[in-house]
Amino acid sequence: MSERATRLAAVKETLSVAEARRIALAAQGFAQARPAQPGTRQLNLAMARMATLQIDSVNVFARSHYMPLFSRLGPYDTGALDRLLFARRAPYVEFWAHVASFIPAADWGLFRFRMEALREKYGTDPDGWYQKHGEIVDWVRSELAERGPLRPAQIEHDAKKAARGPWWDWDVVKNALEYLWLFGEVAIAGRRGFERRYGLAEHVLPADVLAAPVDTSDAIRELIGRAAKAHGVGTASDLADYWRIKDRRAVMTAIRELQDAGVLQPVTVDGWQSAGRPAKAWVHRDAALPRRVDAAAILTPFDPVVWFRDRAERLFDFEYRIEIYTPAPKRRFGYYSLPVLIGDDIVGRVDLKADRASSTLLVQSAWWERTRPADAAARLAEELRAAARWQGLGSISVSRWGDATDDVAEVLTEARRHEAGAAEPVALAPDEPDRVSVDG
Repeated sequence: MSERATRLAAVKETLSVAEARRIALAAQGFAQARPAQPGTRQLNLAMARMATLQIDSVNVFARSHYMPLFSRLGPYDTGALDRLLFARRAPYVEFWAHVASFIPAADWGLFRFRMEALREKYGTDPDGWYQKHGEIVDWVRSELAERGPLRPAQIEHDAKKAARGPWWDWDVVKNALEYLWLFGEVAIAGRRGFERRYGLAEHVLPADVLAAPVDTSDAIRELIGRAAKAHGVGTASDLADYWRIKDRRAVMTAIRELQDAGVLQPVTVDGWQSAGRPAKAWVHRDAALPRRVDAAAILTPFDPVVWFRDRAERLFDFEYRIEIYTPAPKRRFGYYSLPVLIGDDIVGRVDLKADRASSTLLVQSAWWERTRPADAAARLAEELRAAARWQGLGSISVSRWGDATDDVAEVLTEARRHEAGAAEPVALAPDEPDRVSVDG
């Protein structure tokens, strides 16, 4: 990225939507060429750009936290990412950042305000689950203190053998662990498969990290600044959503302070509206406005580029809803359709499934948006080939559902065709869901 491109982003007071798109994609790393052999350094750099990596258990094609790195770097060794995320004393840890997400372990103290808010919300009500199950919470805490990090099944097994009481009729161990995690007493010490191992925070995180909580106002200001850098340009709602910060007043205070410090500059984006008036937006001082972004990528629904659906509509005129919970006959695009980025725009969506038994990448559906470049099918085909290689799948099969399937199949001359439609059943991965739902 040239110095001139960076300066252009910093001095403009009005941006077109196309310019805002290029700034946003550059901030997320899509203006850079993919490395020939992505390794640990490139994974860390991509993680630093995003600042957080959302977790989701659906595993039809690939687990969602693997996808943003593939979108930015191309085929890479997922084992290398596993080692970064799940090794003992890993540099990353899980917390409720943008929902359940990986963050740098050093950032644990930035979320102390959220831990305290969640404890106030869920841990103090005498009629709430946490207070009513104080005995089991204390027992689970003592088990972790004595035995170190454990999977829920390890604790449940021993508790059931001891026949400790009627509360074993419910999955109270998992609930207790989840609450203790949300309150910051417990941290995730890696996973076996996709099952979490929970440990007391002092057994998982370095002492200096635990000894450095950040004041609420300082934390929110820091997080809003990081959101602005990760987005490049955004509204207050965009910046707040990056970390799901609900306190609008605190967000606006942080934005004003960052603006006064020269970190953010107010900007108007043509067409961005709020209550019938131009929406207020801000550009980060490090944002770059490249003359051109020529990316090609398949995105996860939980990629920062599209995870806030309002922003995706403003940037790309892309109306996006996941149809996992939509009855199959009523699905418009597929069970788990993935946005397709070509150039600097989202031009389509594909519903992918990794059929491990036949070593086949199934394109269950494919659809175009309103406009696309002439080479969109060819570039999407290359991404599908890369996706199959990345997942170790030997072949590709394209369905006949969707207005892009014939175009893609014509380019993918090696691909087979199969019949698939909205009613085709696709199973969720057999993983534990997160049992505690929070909105803070």
